[in-house]
Amino acid sequence: MGQAKRRRGKRHSGEITIASAFAHALSAGAIRAVTPRLPDSYTLLVLGIVCSILPDIDSIGYMLGVPYDSPWGHRGITHSFSFALLIGVLLTWLFYRKHNLDKTGYLMVALYLFITTASHGLLDAMTSGGLGIAFFAPFDNSRYFLPYRPIAVSPIGVRAFFSEWGQRVILSELIWIGIPCTIMLFSGWISRKLLVRAD
Repeated sequence: MGQAKRRRGKRHSGEITIASAFAHALSAGAIRAVTPRLPDSYTLLVLGIVCSILPDIDSIGYMLGVPYDSPWGHRGITHSFSFALLIGVLLTWLFYRKHNLDKTGYLMVALYLFITTASHGLLDAMTSGGLGIAFFAPFDNSRYFLPYRPIAVSPIGVRAFFSEWGQRVILSELIWIGIPCTIMLFSGWISRKLLVRAD
């Protein structure tokens, strides 16, 4: 991962830096398709989609003037692996503590919710603009990008998204996120069919 240059005290109003919510939600469905031992319920899929979008809750602070490169700024602590782990464990306890799952079942639910939350930061780290991701916050607030960044950076806000810029983002995400996710969804569907036939 390449460490991003740090810039303090600026909101970067001209640099908007998220992969779109559509791409994050699609990734949650794709991850679910290839994760074994998960309860077959729409509740878990909805939770996965919520987790995949949740890290952008820090956009509230961005709009209120929290410095971009603050630990609490955009792409800060809510995009970290620590936050993803906390959300995964917390939501598993809140929604599944009364379910009759074995230890492996609980572990796989928590793992799925952790991965869907963490996938948000990983996708953002592949975008073409802004600061990097504070993957290791709160222990290390350095920002990182992945070495390969093919995804066009997405605007924040509905009006900005439905523009020529937004159209370029959609095309980029269809190629770099849509195609891999479609392959994952198809692979998961094939695997389930083969398992049913084997039984």
